[in-house]
Amino acid sequence: MNELAVAAGGTDARTGLRAALALRRLAERLEALQVSNARRQGWSWQEIAEALEVSKQAVHQKHAAHAAEPAESFQKLRRGKDV
Repeated sequence: MNELAVAAGGTDARTGLRAALALRRLAERLEALQVSNARRQGWSWQEIAEALEVSKQAVHQKHAAHAAEPAESFQKLRRGKDV
């Protein structure tokens, strides 16, 4: 992961852009996992939205379809697949 951060901040544009893409994909997977964890723990959509600094509608629209499946999301994350 540290290599990605270094590559994303480097001077080679192609390498930097690919690293930025990889980091963005990882961040999306981690967000989905943590939203699922929060829902499983009883968090409201409003509480999740506040933690992510987005609107309740935005977080619900993005995550409602899979937020009830935290175990499956975690397995996909471990396999490196999109959640």
